[in-house]
Amino acid sequence: MKRFGFRNRLFVILLSFALVPSAVLAIGWFATSQYAFSLVGATAAWDSTAATGARAIQAMRAAPLTDAQRRAIDAHERRLHESLVQSKRAGFVFQRAVYVAAAVILVFALGVVGLGASRVAGHLSRQLSRPLLEIVGWTERIGRGEPLPAASSTRGAPEFEVLRTRMRTMADELGLARARALEAERASALRDAARQAAHELKNPLTPIRFAVARLLRDAPPELGETVEVLATETARLETLARNFSQFGKLPEGPRAPVDLAEMAGYTVRASVPEGIPFAVEVDADVPMVWAHHDALQRALSNVVLNAVDACREAHRGSITVRVRRAAHGGRDAVALEVHDTGPGLPPDRLARMWEPYVTYKAGGTGLGMAIARQTVLADDGAVFAESTPGAGTTIRFVIPVGASNSTITEHDDAETAGDEG
Repeated sequence: MKRFGFRNRLFVILLSFALVPSAVLAIGWFATSQYAFSLVGATAAWDSTAATGARAIQAMRAAPLTDAQRRAIDAHERRLHESLVQSKRAGFVFQRAVYVAAAVILVFALGVVGLGASRVAGHLSRQLSRPLLEIVGWTERIGRGEPLPAASSTRGAPEFEVLRTRMRTMADELGLARARALEAERASALRDAARQAAHELKNPLTPIRFAVARLLRDAPPELGETVEVLATETARLETLARNFSQFGKLPEGPRAPVDLAEMAGYTVRASVPEGIPFAVEVDADVPMVWAHHDALQRALSNVVLNAVDACREAHRGSITVRVRRAAHGGRDAVALEVHDTGPGLPPDRLARMWEPYVTYKAGGTGLGMAIARQTVLADDGAVFAESTPGAGTTIRFVIPVGASNSTITEHDDAETAGDEG
């Protein structure tokens, strides 16, 4: 048996609100009309009047009357007989008029009122049921993690549009929360793998480094090139282990106020070699941010070094570092931008820039930008990348100015631990 849906139930309820009062009114009118017609069309009084009139006429005919009096009695008798016939006819009509009127009323109630009520009930049920069913479908989509339709297929009352807007906002927030949860889980797994890799690399590297140092000191000249290769590859493995170790853990220690303008100037002067023009642009009255100084400086240095490589690849270009006011998450923030005029990145490489272990450099680990992103996110900030092939690349860090509640708690706990020590 087909399920009696919400729209059908709503249609029946709305139709009942129109038909039930109409039926009650029709029954009441029928009862009232029947009582009124019985009073108007009653023939009992006429029958009694005709009987008494007939006896009176008979008594008068027995008395001595003149011709004129007899003609008058005959006329009165005919009038009385006609009135009695008319009374019986009226009674017959009135008795059946009640049923005719009742039938007309029922036809009107079921026909005209019922048709109009069904149209109104159908329209209202559609206006209420379709948006509700659409929203129920949206909840199922949200539960499955599917995107909501770009446009609504039904309209309904304005309140439904407000509900749709709120549900879209909720779905976007849930999707963002899911993405962040998945990203956090994935990042945690990658950090665990990086820590394990760093640990496995560091254990044999120490004796290897000592052995290479001894070979550099004691090996014969004919083995010098071979020993140099060992030393170079050992240094590369040490760098790889250090990168793995950095990626495997979040920035340590409490956060502190950091002057990004000073950090930008120092990092650019220390990282950009001669021959590559650079500039540092700082807005007036840029506030300090609350961050991990050393980790953030390493992240900025990595980005600047990438910009240097881009300028060298293009055999031209310059680097511009900008420090300006911004906003992030409803809070005041500072944006730190590194722009190079190198060859730029195609969209597919730009989309994977922040992913760990993804690199397009010979000998690269693919962890530099991932570590930089991890560092900025640990300071409640955000990272952005823009690039146009042939025109250069811009990397932007946005870091809040004030400390969040969790940061303040973390800082207080660190101070308390220091006091206890």
